[in-house]
Amino acid sequence: MTQQTYWPGQQGSDKPARQQQGWPQQPVQQPVPSAGWPVTEPKKRHVFLWIFLAVQALFVVWIIAGIASAGGDATNCGTLTQDTCNAAQNAGTGIGVALVVILWMVVDFLMAVIYGVYRLATR
Repeated sequence: MTQQTYWPGQQGSDKPARQQQGWPQQPVQQPVPSAGWPVTEPKKRHVFLWIFLAVQALFVVWIIAGIASAGGDATNCGTLTQDTCNAAQNAGTGIGVALVVILWMVVDFLMAVIYGVYRLATR
């Protein structure tokens, strides 16, 4: 026993009549709801979040590398004593780290402004 599929509003098998009237070649199947679960849209990808986190990681690595490169005794101090030369090296490292932190804050502020403009534009 074969099961025959009928198109909406038609009975029997009259394929030439369906083709002349513009009926689809195959019957349209309705989606079956899955066990009462609501059909949801796919999750949006949070690209900005990952870019933001990558920038933060780069700045952290930059600061750690800057601090680590200043370790040890300073060399080629000229007429300065070793203690004075080490103090000057530490002061330079501190100034460099402060400049990187200021740059980090500026970049984060600009990223926040860009994200805010983007969110307002897509509303």
